[in-house]
Amino acid sequence: MTIQPGERLPDVQLTLATPEGPVPVKSGDYFSGKRVALFAVPGAYTPTCSARHLPSYVEKAAELKGKGIDEIVATSVNDAFVMGAWNKEQGSEEITMLADGNGEFAEALGLTMDASKFGMGKRSQRYSMIVNDGVVEQVNVEAPGEYSASSAETMLGQL
Repeated sequence: MTIQPGERLPDVQLTLATPEGPVPVKSGDYFSGKRVALFAVPGAYTPTCSARHLPSYVEKAAELKGKGIDEIVATSVNDAFVMGAWNKEQGSEEITMLADGNGEFAEALGLTMDASKFGMGKRSQRYSMIVNDGVVEQVNVEAPGEYSASSAETMLGQL
């Protein structure tokens, strides 16, 4: 079942992509004590993710923070090295990259999809959330093949 507003994020292992290299973190600890704009993409470097999704959050970062967001976090079923390289290439220093390399976070949220027909295996669905001290305030899950509900523009309208 998909996580709902009012529910606490699952506590699973993620990997923070930093310039110094990967840093293991527990999601329960990482999201504690702050209000986060979280968005997930099916894959770093994929067309919509690179051309529209990540750029929308880069472009709207100051506005999101001006509306009470402490941190903007992107996650994907990719390893921390890929997430770090994508972050650097996209010039998105305002975005924290949390790698969900094994898909455990997406699975625990009930937000996986099967992208095997594209050679990508199990991936995260495209979604966004507002998370406050580890509790989901808002969740926006995209329909397959769509991109609008999880955009930074949509999230700004919800804050």
